[in-house]
Amino acid sequence: MNLTTMPRLTVGDLKMRLPIVQGGMGVGVSLSGLAAAVANEGGVGVISAAIIGKGSTAVHEDGLRARKLELAEEIRAARRHTKGAIGVNILVALTDYEELLKVCVEEEVDFVFLGAGLPLKLPDSFFYLSERYRAPKIVPIVSSARATKLLFRSWEKRHGRLPDAVVVEGPMAGGHLGFKPSELDDPENALEKILPQVIKVVRAFEERLELKIPIIAAGGIYTGADIHRILELGADGVQMATRFVTTFECDASLEFKKTYLNAKKEDLTIIDSPVGLPGRAIKNDFLAAVEAGKKIPIQCPWQCLVTCDHTVAPYCIAVALEQARHGRLKHGFAFAGSNAWRADKLVSVKELIHSLIREYELARLGEKVSNLKGSVNTPLPSLSTNRNQG
Repeated sequence: MNLTTMPRLTVGDLKMRLPIVQGGMGVGVSLSGLAAAVANEGGVGVISAAIIGKGSTAVHEDGLRARKLELAEEIRAARRHTKGAIGVNILVALTDYEELLKVCVEEEVDFVFLGAGLPLKLPDSFFYLSERYRAPKIVPIVSSARATKLLFRSWEKRHGRLPDAVVVEGPMAGGHLGFKPSELDDPENALEKILPQVIKVVRAFEERLELKIPIIAAGGIYTGADIHRILELGADGVQMATRFVTTFECDASLEFKKTYLNAKKEDLTIIDSPVGLPGRAIKNDFLAAVEAGKKIPIQCPWQCLVTCDHTVAPYCIAVALEQARHGRLKHGFAFAGSNAWRADKLVSVKELIHSLIREYELARLGEKVSNLKGSVNTPLPSLSTNRNQG
């Protein structure tokens, strides 16, 4: 067990040793290998369900059935290697979102994280299946207090329940972002700004309904000192993705991980994704060619994302990300968070967690020393004033 003063993350009846959620990363970057390793260290390990598995982007007679089977296999593989908390990240914008959610309920995962779209209602099948299986904790990902309030009001009205927890993600995250390009550099949208706003909204619902809804902060959190700072702002936990890419257990290829190790700060860029959202990625020749106007022919086996029009898209993002995951960067690119350039070596998940704990403790001790210095320098009450009062 890791000895640390980091608070535990508690979501309902689930208690994790650490307040760390490993963010879901598609396509195929976070599968059972990474998820199990994180869960074994006391965090929440997360499998990405986006275009999952082997051959999912190929044309075959029953692609949906194959993707469901592959997700179930990844969940079972993770379970074979850990007794810790396992979650699945599902993009709401996926056309097979509901079917993948069914798999998660049937396989009794601990958490389902819902991103890339605001799930204003849950499918009826979720409630039907939840009567037969142990239902997962449902955790939507939001980017503003407004979206949080809209989501909570909708769930309360439609379902008579609220999310089990919520992830608030700032603009420094990797992959598809919940902000317009013009909003990404606005200081008012910084995680440190939007987190207290989301906390205020959630606390109002908690007090009225006598609930506890943990708030998990995400986007640009890279060190243990970052974790300490964000928890001090009121978050119950943090979600980290980019930092876990350069671990041995990450399910992507070594060549994919090298894109992080070789990246410079100026290599991080915002792209216009074919699915109509901005995304943060690492510059490479593939993206340069697309920016120059190159169009890569698409043979779309199924419309994987609701917002994608493959007839006008310059390339298939599912194929590009799948190629990158296997290290074929000439035919794809790597999504990454704003701190990806800081990675300088491969480490094990255990080493990374120990490093985060060490950094957290140093930040906590530094704050205690600072507070002590402040109290020592506080002027004592005036003696003359005390005499007058006596």
